[in-house]
Amino acid sequence: MDKAKAVLLIADGLGDRPIKELGNKTPLEAAEKPNLNKLAAEGECGLMDPIAPGIRAGSDTSHLAILGYDPYTYYTGRGPFEAAGIGMDVKKGDVAFRCNFSTVDDNMLITDRRAGRINSGTDQLAAAVNGMKLSNGVEVIFKESVAHRGALILRAPGLGADITDTDPHHEGAKVLTAEPIEPTDVPSSITAAAVNEFVRKSYEILKDHPVNKERIAQGLNPANIILPRGGGIGPNMESFEDEHGLKAACVAETGLINGVARYIGMEITEVPEATGGPDSNLIAMAKAIVERLSEVDFVLCNVKGTDVAGHDDAPQVKIDMVKKLDEMIGYLMANLPANTFLVLTADHSTPCAIKDHSGDPVPIVFWGEGVRTDRCDCFGERCVTSGGLGRIRGIAVMNIITQLMNVQEKFGA
Repeated sequence: MDKAKAVLLIADGLGDRPIKELGNKTPLEAAEKPNLNKLAAEGECGLMDPIAPGIRAGSDTSHLAILGYDPYTYYTGRGPFEAAGIGMDVKKGDVAFRCNFSTVDDNMLITDRRAGRINSGTDQLAAAVNGMKLSNGVEVIFKESVAHRGALILRAPGLGADITDTDPHHEGAKVLTAEPIEPTDVPSSITAAAVNEFVRKSYEILKDHPVNKERIAQGLNPANIILPRGGGIGPNMESFEDEHGLKAACVAETGLINGVARYIGMEITEVPEATGGPDSNLIAMAKAIVERLSEVDFVLCNVKGTDVAGHDDAPQVKIDMVKKLDEMIGYLMANLPANTFLVLTADHSTPCAIKDHSGDPVPIVFWGEGVRTDRCDCFGERCVTSGGLGRIRGIAVMNIITQLMNVQEKFGA
């Protein structure tokens, strides 16, 4: 028999709640989805709480859990994964932040948190602040991301990450001073001082930068300050291959998920047609998954459009995304290598009614040769409750996958 392989396909924010306009069905229940139903009928189904019952999971914490890393142990903040997601080398003990290029006036009042959604010249602005010298000897590593976004790494022995944000998260407010959450926390006090100096110096460097002079001449808001937020310390995590004995790759559409994957040593696969929105080419992603399986044992894939539709309160868009997901599943079922297990689930629910993540459980199905099928013959939030899995937590998913693949070490004699 061929060596077992596995695909973990996560439809971001797929879960929802009944919608009156859809006959009290969820978008997943209302959509035509013959391949998803076939997957359920041929697989073993159930419900999954990504973290625990009732917990509103973030995409970062839920992916950690589903990949076998307890987020209550390893999650310190989004910053390290955002930085890793744009190719920065985040080391254990670094403190990393998400950042915005923003616009402030002479009094440090924020007039535009996104600097006119700047989309050019940020590489030059980033180069101007990267390597900035701080008085406490903390190393500064900065890189631009997409549009107004960037990431900051502070590197020095003994830094802490428990500090407040400098970004007040709305216009018309002054830039905030970072403070340690606990005044007696010396490592975080050092980090807070470094962040405040970085923010101040970023303004001094960027306010007269040629890129911003040109933007002002064009009537555009200058990107004259950088505001870090969401700091976290680089966690000490085993690689995915060391943890599970599987060489892995990731096919995803967002920097955050690529960052989680890169941080644990997965190979990143870029798919140009994968946009992260409802227009994404899911068949191109499916082809990339099949191609990567010729080189690795395991592929993680995240499809983002279902989450976007939930955040936008767009049930029909979510239905359309489910139909595209159904086509993707059909392609995978027909083209995956022999002895490959396919797992389909979500990282959290994003109900259209609340336009945000909820603590509702999500459907999950395990499909492949030897999987014990059950009575479930459709894939939806309610029909999977008849499945043999019952209700599991995200942290159990990799245990189930590795025992199906027969690569898991036995516990006991």
